[in-house]
Amino acid sequence: MATSSAAWPPLGASALNCRHHRVRSTSNRCSSARTVTHVRVLGVDPGLTRCGLGVVDGESGRGLRSVAVDVVRSSPDAPLDQRLLAVHLGVLRWIETYSPDAVAVERVFSQHNVRTVMGTAQASGVVLAAAALSGLPVATYTPSEVKAAVTGNGRADKVQLTAMVTRVLRMSDPPSPADAADALALAVCHVWRGAAQSRLAQAHAQMARGGSR
Repeated sequence: MATSSAAWPPLGASALNCRHHRVRSTSNRCSSARTVTHVRVLGVDPGLTRCGLGVVDGESGRGLRSVAVDVVRSSPDAPLDQRLLAVHLGVLRWIETYSPDAVAVERVFSQHNVRTVMGTAQASGVVLAAAALSGLPVATYTPSEVKAAVTGNGRADKVQLTAMVTRVLRMSDPPSPADAADALALAVCHVWRGAAQSRLAQAHAQMARGGSR
């Protein structure tokens, strides 16, 4: 599996144009249909050395489909600012390439290794900035929330999570490395939770209409 390269034009007109394009296309999509039956989500497992990226399509009556999965890598020997720039530009390129409707990012949680959690938090920050620059809504989920949504067990291990992601997305081979599998799991979690929230909102709306008669 090829990995995403950080070689991309410096932040400037391309990124800004991407933001304006996304805002316009989102507006057109919302005005053309009252009920959204298709959604594309970019899942991101933030990290400095490896940032997992996975795009999943969800469509009513057709289940889920894996569109793309990969990792953005940066060298531990590179300066911190350049590593963060590589992650930021890598995510922007994926947004421009795959045009997701939303971005799901793993929420940073407390770890024993302070240095690791700081790097993850910094990577998460530039991912959130890339989504904001592109005019996309963002949702964050803890690892336990993702595991519970995908496997039904908030304490599932990596093997169980990867196996379920492979099964749900009907992939011939398990996604790898683990960062890529986690990114797909995040996207699956957001599609399913978004669908559940939409059904709940519709149920409340129907109840409200029934009570007003």
